[in-house]
Amino acid sequence: MQAAALTSLIALLVLLRQPIVLILAAAIAYVHAVLTNSSVEFLIQDIWFTLDREVLLSIPLFIFAGLIMARGSIAARLTRVMVAFTSPIPGGLGVATVLSLTVFSAISGASAVTMLAIGSVMYPALLANGYSKRFALGLLCSGGTLGVIIPPSLLMIVYGIMTEVSITELFIAGWGPGLLLAGSLALYTLALHRRMPTRSLSGAEIAAALRGGGFALAMPVILLGGIYTGWFTVTESAAIAVFYAIAVEFLVHRELTARAFGGVVLETLKLLGGLMPLLAIAVSLNNILDLEGVPQAMVAWMRSWIEGPVTLLVVTNLLLLVAGALMDEASAIIILAPLLAPLGRAYGFDDVHFGIITIVNLQIGYVAPPVALNLIVAMVAFKEPFGFICRAVVPFVGIMLACLVVVCAVPGLSLFLLR
Repeated sequence: MQAAALTSLIALLVLLRQPIVLILAAAIAYVHAVLTNSSVEFLIQDIWFTLDREVLLSIPLFIFAGLIMARGSIAARLTRVMVAFTSPIPGGLGVATVLSLTVFSAISGASAVTMLAIGSVMYPALLANGYSKRFALGLLCSGGTLGVIIPPSLLMIVYGIMTEVSITELFIAGWGPGLLLAGSLALYTLALHRRMPTRSLSGAEIAAALRGGGFALAMPVILLGGIYTGWFTVTESAAIAVFYAIAVEFLVHRELTARAFGGVVLETLKLLGGLMPLLAIAVSLNNILDLEGVPQAMVAWMRSWIEGPVTLLVVTNLLLLVAGALMDEASAIIILAPLLAPLGRAYGFDDVHFGIITIVNLQIGYVAPPVALNLIVAMVAFKEPFGFICRAVVPFVGIMLACLVVVCAVPGLSLFLLR
């Protein structure tokens, strides 16, 4: 009876189109007050202990650093380096876009930030050099999702917090799938534009690009090298990213204005205002469910009708693809990861590999309507109709789905640097 009342409450709030944070807050309040006969004090303690984690500081810091670089000149200088090296290749500007998205992903941690930072430079350049508007939009929207696969990744940090899987190991495991997707996008670009004119390699252009982009190129080496060698933690890496970005933009490049910096601060606070309450409430709910044995009961129930690992993988992929299309990806991880991770473990999947499968599935959600965060951001930023952008990403979604199959079928792609 009580479970039915809780389900009815959640269904009512969903029908009323309430935000996910309100739905979770109502659910956890009901669970504390009715189902577990707990008190509000325990709820407050849960939320406090959730937010009182050092690793959580990395989320606002990486967002802040990524926005600083997007509003400053680091992204533009990175693309200049990539263009200088790819100019002799047919379709080289498209390949340079993929490479720029890949390198910027290694310092931003977020999909939309990566797409905007590189897209603001490369979108007009692609159109001016004869690339179709549909291809340029599709490439930037899909390539922007590299920001959540190639480390550092905010989704990986959230997944690690929710499932207690090593964030550093998730970072290491993300390189194989990330480079697979980047390589696939580059090959598609080359195949589609193999007859485009080229220009000869210019030593002077390369030298000038390297001089201007040296500090930008050094950033991913410093951040990821420090994490992987153990010199500093993920949180310390995020703090270094912020200080490095501020120092380079204000003291070296001197192209970021104080007004733009103030806008970056406000944008960061807005993003955190939506994410942090959701994270705190969800972790508290997961703690209650764990104490009540709900994940274990779910594992036992699903094992009664799921025949083996392949069936579980198919069910999990379908569930995550639908969830990624219908809700924002951070919310999907917060809600689903604590329930799916024990299932993966029960069927013999490596914790890190299963986490990467989850991330890659939800990555596709960034370009899958109706939510499709990257498409919505692109619609506003590039002033194109949403329907046109949806059609533009169709072939790229096909490439991403093919890469997902490879990631699922070949665990070594994710784990070769770990096992």
